[in-house]
Amino acid sequence: MAYQLKEVTLRTDNSPDGMEKIAALWKDIETGKLPLLFDSEGNFLKGLSPVSLYSNYESDEKGEYDLSIRAVTADFFASLEKDTTKGKYFKLETTGERVQDCTALAWQQVWRLSAEGKLKRAFVTDIESSVPKEYTKDGKAHCYLYISVRQE
Repeated sequence: MAYQLKEVTLRTDNSPDGMEKIAALWKDIETGKLPLLFDSEGNFLKGLSPVSLYSNYESDEKGEYDLSIRAVTADFFASLEKDTTKGKYFKLETTGERVQDCTALAWQQVWRLSAEGKLKRAFVTDIESSVPKEYTKDGKAHCYLYISVRQE
């Protein structure tokens, strides 16, 4: 009997050790060791995209948080866009040659905007969706961040 995980969660932080844990988790997902995008028998599950959810923040980006990687369908993104237009999230998109590059750039921009007081983060649930260049029309990797903002 084949099974599929819907989500995996890791408690981590932004230290070099924390980044290694995140990379190892992604490797296990990409290879099918953790059956999130594949079922337990190694069959790719069509129509799913992985997203990272950052939640349960200890404090801010300097503390620990939960990183959950979830398999979602297109309706997840439609709902997320609606929440963004309602002001629940600040959306940021970056591009680069590799997913790692555009993801790092996106988070650096969030941290800079936050430090400058231009982004009032709520530290509730932030969402990241990255797309490798092999799956884009422009041949560039894309990172989309949805940062939860304080409702004032």
